[in-house]
Amino acid sequence: MKTFIIITTIGILLVVLFQSYTIMSSNKTEEQKYTVILKEKDFEIRFYPSATIATITSDAKTYKDLSGSGFRQLAGYIFGGNETNTSISMTAPVHMDINDSVSSMSFVMPSGYTEENLPKPNNSNVIIQKTQDEYVAVIRFDGFASDKDLNFYSEKLHGILTEKGLTSYGNTRFLGYNPPFQLVNRRNEIIVSVNWEEQN
Repeated sequence: MKTFIIITTIGILLVVLFQSYTIMSSNKTEEQKYTVILKEKDFEIRFYPSATIATITSDAKTYKDLSGSGFRQLAGYIFGGNETNTSISMTAPVHMDINDSVSSMSFVMPSGYTEENLPKPNNSNVIIQKTQDEYVAVIRFDGFASDKDLNFYSEKLHGILTEKGLTSYGNTRFLGYNPPFQLVNRRNEIIVSVNWEEQN
C-alpha cells in the first residue's frame, strides 16, 4: 500500500511538472499578430494583417478527421520536410476551415518568413500562400475542442453578430492554440470574417 501511494504521488508530480513545462513552452510560442478593434463580454472584433501560411486542403468533414491528417502533413513540412531540410518554428494558432465541400488546415509561418524565402515543401499537398488583410469576429472557449463545440460556438457567434447588426461572410473557422498533450489552460476560438469598415 505504501509503495502504491509513493508511485502514485510521483506520477502525479511528473504530470504536474510536464503540464507546467508545456504551458510555459506554449507561452513562448510566437502568435499571429492582430489588433483588437472592439472588445465586449462575449466576443471581439480583430484586424488581422496579411500573413504567410502553409496550407493543406482535404475532403475531411469533421474536426477529428482534419486535425489528425492535416497536422501530420503540415508538421512534416516545418520539421524539415522541405527542399533545404530547414526546421521552421511552430507558431499559434493553427487555423482550420471545416465544411462540407473542401476543408483546410493552415500553419502561420514565423514573421521572418515570406513566400519568397520559405523553402519549397517536399509534399505537394502543402501550399505556401499569403492571406489578405481582414476583420474578423471572434468568440473564445476553453477545454478540448470537438465538432459539437465548433457548431455550438459558431451558432453563438452568428447570433451575437445578428444582434449587433454586423454582417459576416465566408465560413466560420477554428483557431487552436495548444498542443494536444496540454491538459489545462487551453484556448480555442471561432472566427468569421466581417464587413467592419463598411458598417463603421
